[in-house]
Amino acid sequence: MAGSREIRTKIKSVQNTRKITKAMEMVAASKMRKAQERMRHARPYGDKIRNIVAHLAHANPEYRHPFLVKRGEVKDIGVIVVTSDKGLCGGLNTNVLRLVFAKTKEWQAEGRKIQYTALGNKGFGFLQRTGAHIVSHAISMGDRPHLDTLIGPLKMQIDAFSEGKIGALYIVYTRFINTMKQEPVIEQLLPLPAERLTKDSRAARQNWDYVYEPDARAVLDQLLSRYIEQIIYQSVAENISSEQSARMVAMKSASDNASSVIDDLTLVYNKSRQAAITKELSEIVAGAAAV
Repeated sequence: MAGSREIRTKIKSVQNTRKITKAMEMVAASKMRKAQERMRHARPYGDKIRNIVAHLAHANPEYRHPFLVKRGEVKDIGVIVVTSDKGLCGGLNTNVLRLVFAKTKEWQAEGRKIQYTALGNKGFGFLQRTGAHIVSHAISMGDRPHLDTLIGPLKMQIDAFSEGKIGALYIVYTRFINTMKQEPVIEQLLPLPAERLTKDSRAARQNWDYVYEPDARAVLDQLLSRYIEQIIYQSVAENISSEQSARMVAMKSASDNASSVIDDLTLVYNKSRQAAITKELSEIVAGAAAV
């Protein structure tokens, strides 16, 4: 059995660790609330621009934007991987990267080449270690994502799709469901799936009439570019909310485990101390009897 001094040192060490995890839990809870507010505030803009894009797409059937046209044979694929910059958030990044790895194996088995954009340090490091073809990346985005830092890396993938270098563009991120549940998902960005533009039943009507200035092509080009940027921004915001929720839960679990360890070590310390006292008493009684 370890000595009393060693046990006290272990208890002190675990108590210090619990202080750190408790502080990180409180910080993550505060950041989670702010991240959820940003995520919810971005949703009305996304819903509105989606409706407008759907209306314009149905109103001008003579011009089909390349972002809306499904290509016959898809060979090369672009993937945007959204992860966190920091760890200590449970299995959040592991689940996303496991999904990326599985889809990569599936696409490679079909003979397709894949190019990646990494948003977040964890995903960037993983793709580098696996030898993936990374065309752009953005790291150290912080807790408040800015579209200015996202546009540059995303433009390379969007330009590659416009130029025909890739036939489809996907995004992988962690969708926020609630504080206790986050789900890794993969969604197709380009060409835009029909279900994205038909969430509003009014968009399915064909009798929309608009006057375009300067023309339908220029208006749709700008709107669809803004819509793609909004989808990616919303995905990053969802991922940040999921990260803070997962970190809060992980730190709470760590604090609870530290308390259990402290209780166990305290019990061992008390037993060790009681055994030492009993031994000393026995020695005293034996000495007195000998005298």
